[in-house]
Amino acid sequence: MSTAFGPQDARFMARALQLAERGLFTTTPNPRVGCVIVRDGAIVGEGFHERAGEAHAEIHALRAAGARAAGATVYLTLEPCSHHGRTPPCADALIAAGVRRLVAAMGDPNPRVAGAGFARLRAAGIEVASGLLEDEARELNVGFVARMTRGRPWVRLKVAATLDGKTALGNGRSQWITGEAARADGHRWRARACALLTGIGTVKDDDPQLTVRAVETSRQPLKVLVDSRLEVSPQARLFAAGRTLVAAAVDDRDRIARLRERGAEVVVLPDAAGKVDLNELVRELARRALNEIHVEAGFKLNGSLVAAGVVDELLAYLAPSLIGESGRGMFNLPAIGDLAERRRLVVRAVERVGEDLRIVARFAPAA
Repeated sequence: MSTAFGPQDARFMARALQLAERGLFTTTPNPRVGCVIVRDGAIVGEGFHERAGEAHAEIHALRAAGARAAGATVYLTLEPCSHHGRTPPCADALIAAGVRRLVAAMGDPNPRVAGAGFARLRAAGIEVASGLLEDEARELNVGFVARMTRGRPWVRLKVAATLDGKTALGNGRSQWITGEAARADGHRWRARACALLTGIGTVKDDDPQLTVRAVETSRQPLKVLVDSRLEVSPQARLFAAGRTLVAAAVDDRDRIARLRERGAEVVVLPDAAGKVDLNELVRELARRALNEIHVEAGFKLNGSLVAAGVVDELLAYLAPSLIGESGRGMFNLPAIGDLAERRRLVVRAVERVGEDLRIVARFAPAA
């Protein structure tokens, strides 16, 4: 339930969102949550959730506030949990602390909570209001919300291209189209993802490590390789460190065994055309509790993902250079005969990063 909020409420919720963002790289599969406890107009405790299995934001803030939490107002970016998971219910902890009022940015889309946390607080006589800076809170947890409400992760596809839309030379070489600042910025987007997804073409052309290196993080995302015919070499750098999941369309026992010896897991998800079923793949990633998927692939897989309708967001870096018609494009998509058939995007942000431009756009809903 939303209500009228004052300027002080907005200020403290903005602080809670700042705290939540500190868990941007680490909370998966949990949401990013921040909490601020205020009494007599002053912050007496604050905290954020850092990683699954550890204390939630409310618990950190309550510990900092101590006895001062009694009679206080709590600003929380997400409805408090009401069930026993890896940790006890945070709603019960808030009740035990004697808080007077809870202001939440949004309800929890997790069906195990979904209003139950608010209901428990109201039953204990605590005033509850929600909806303050809700859009900002949803954006912070866009992948978690997507997984909970539609059963698949948020898929963000990253491309680096010249101004004429070329992502690589005709021979597939693409290092480096964009500058160092853009590449470092791309690693920050990698770091927030639960998994990094690429295709066999990119592995053959570039032999990437597919890791986060340009920013400091305590967690490396899962690596996902789409390789319909299991052509990847077990010596590919992809398998050198970290966890890797290979999605294939053939059940080749010998090749699967060799990849498992390298520590990889293989899932076989064929479609009717003998390719990896991309819709089933993203559902499989959701079943593995992955919220955000970051794609860095070639134009063929990029096109297939867009055509399958599984891409939510485009993260495009445009370099001030030209390659010409011999270069590879961004997406290998079927030809269309009318402009009305084009796939429309809604641009959300344009920013200069070093010498390059970064564009964040989302696919518009079908008319």
